[in-house]
Amino acid sequence: MSTPEQPESGRPAPGTAPEAGDSPAPEEERPRPAETDEERDQPQDAWAARRDLIDHSPRTMNVGDRSRFGGGLAGGDQHAVSGGRVTGDVIMGSKTEYHFAIPGLSAPAAASGEVPQVTLERLARTFVADEEVMTGLLERLRRDRVLVLSGARFTGRRTAALMLLHRLGAAPVRTLLRDTDPSALAERFTADDQARGHVLCDLATRRDRPLREPHLLAARDRLAERDAYLVVTLGPSAVLEDVAAVEWRPPAAAEVLASQLRACTDEVTAEKLLGLTAVTEFLARGHQLREVTAFARLLGRYAAGEASERAVADFSLLSLENQVQEWFEEDESAIHLRDKAFLVALAAFDGGPYALTAELSDLLYRFLQETENPSHVPEVPVFGTHVGKRLQLARAERFEDDEHTEWGPVTQQKARFRDERSSLVLLREVWTGHPSARPALIHWLRRLADDGRPLVRTRAASTVAVLARTDLPSAMALVIEPWATSKRFRQRLVAVNALTLAHLIDTPNIPRILDAWCEGDDARLRWVAVRSYGLIGPERPEQATAALRGAVRRLYEDGPGDLDESMARELAEAVELLLLSPASERVLAELRDHLDDDRAVRDLTLAGFVGACRRKEGDERYGTPLVLAWYARAATAGDAPVRDIPYLWRAALADPGSTRTALDVLREWVLIADRASATEWALAALLPTLVTTAAEHQRLSHLLRTMPGEDGKPPPSVAARLLTTLPHR
Repeated sequence: MSTPEQPESGRPAPGTAPEAGDSPAPEEERPRPAETDEERDQPQDAWAARRDLIDHSPRTMNVGDRSRFGGGLAGGDQHAVSGGRVTGDVIMGSKTEYHFAIPGLSAPAAASGEVPQVTLERLARTFVADEEVMTGLLERLRRDRVLVLSGARFTGRRTAALMLLHRLGAAPVRTLLRDTDPSALAERFTADDQARGHVLCDLATRRDRPLREPHLLAARDRLAERDAYLVVTLGPSAVLEDVAAVEWRPPAAAEVLASQLRACTDEVTAEKLLGLTAVTEFLARGHQLREVTAFARLLGRYAAGEASERAVADFSLLSLENQVQEWFEEDESAIHLRDKAFLVALAAFDGGPYALTAELSDLLYRFLQETENPSHVPEVPVFGTHVGKRLQLARAERFEDDEHTEWGPVTQQKARFRDERSSLVLLREVWTGHPSARPALIHWLRRLADDGRPLVRTRAASTVAVLARTDLPSAMALVIEPWATSKRFRQRLVAVNALTLAHLIDTPNIPRILDAWCEGDDARLRWVAVRSYGLIGPERPEQATAALRGAVRRLYEDGPGDLDESMARELAEAVELLLLSPASERVLAELRDHLDDDRAVRDLTLAGFVGACRRKEGDERYGTPLVLAWYARAATAGDAPVRDIPYLWRAALADPGSTRTALDVLREWVLIADRASATEWALAALLPTLVTTAAEHQRLSHLLRTMPGEDGKPPPSVAARLLTTLPHR
């Protein structure tokens, strides 16, 4: 199977040694010393790794909201990897073209020419704006002859400019070319020009050709001579010098839609249309005014029986797809490559800290520059990026929220798309619609997978999961398999998370891949498969536990003396995760039924069970033990776990390989019971079921009579009370 380690361009792949004559790699590109890698790259505990996956996965995957892959377990542990349905075929399927060209409205004027009076009158009938704001703008335009409006694209700037001129009675109205040189602006108003109103939309400015105050003063003099007016519209990134532009704020989409509908239907029909669920959802997603106008026309056709209900429901997604295509199809003069890199980074880190997103978007920008021009040294401007303008282009917003860290929650400034579907649509478009960007994107994802921050690594995994849902063969060959076969635990863990999240969003064949890897000869692929079973196994617990039994038997084939201890721990932790999952009862039954199959399976079962007994609610030191709380609920309801949990406890306490660890866990439970009466009651109910022989009685009574308190303190008083619950032998 081919991998991207040997790029077709002949340049060494990222991470490979340069050939003689190559220039040295930048400092951040140079490999770290092997000793540092070994010290920092240690296998992360499976439970902690699942917590990171839950804490840092994107909102579109709804991790934690439902109990599809994890959580739930012994009565509601909230660490859950669970599935949402935002990424069905409607998002990840084939693209649909849908264009919003509105003649004379949507796009800037391509050439100079007169605006038909009928167009102005039609706009006036549906135009919506804050009348107080419009009155102020009219007064300013009447006084100064020239008005500069600044705002984002597709916010109705041009329509507002035309309406200002229309209300002033400045007719006829002529549009000017957007590439007019600002220094030659006054020359556009010639003596033979009969127009009294002029509009210049999206004036093209550059650092060496800004719009200056003298340009407007010269134009103002010419306009005054002819009793004419000019409105100039600019984007947020326009280059100005001593020019006071007025920021244009668009009217509410709901008001524009209502006005459009009343113009094309009657009042009763308009109200019915506005009450449709699809309309409510459309308005909640922050669509542009050009899309609102197009949607109004579609609703008009729907009311007339000319369009289907499905077309109305699909319109919002199709308009989003159209927007994303525009972002990446437009030339560099419209959207800079750095802004496109930011869009991709925001799709990967949607809802994450803005500073982190911006930092990693600049890294992607460098890799994209290398793809475009390998001989050019990548350059990233240090300053000059306006956060508001950047987010405005991305149709995103800033907000403040807590970010989970290993030290607890930390409040940070974050950024997210207003439409939560944007990240999924955008990543699909970049991966499938622009294959030339793949080398840079793959290089970037590999760097993210090796980052020291759990959030970054998790988002690398979630990004690849979306790519796999779009194109599984390419994502497997180019990204996931190189991670899965890496010698670095960190990268293999990213492969685990990528496969887990890919399965979460309904990528086909993931269980088949894991089954093949678990049965194969590659130890690293088996490691990835075992970790993944612990996360997706609750959907198929019988198959998952069978696969783990097969893997541990294979591990024992060479004899206990040659046992791979690290893989044995991984298998036990996978069993632990399955036990602490929504499929806990089915897993528990599987473990009991197969406990005595053979030595390998017995060791795996008891290690996984005792490991699960160590876990506490909220991962707090003195939190309620999850398995103990599970037993208490089962005892109340009379469910099967009330028999199976004591059965496995007795086996763990009696087995020489697990006795010491099991007693340590019971000792922890007693210390917790000394602080929580609910835990004491649950433990008092469990302990009598663990005594069926004299040896069992002797073992537990010795523990309760001799165990010390914490930090050398006297034995906890709860131990004496619990001792009285043991049946006499």
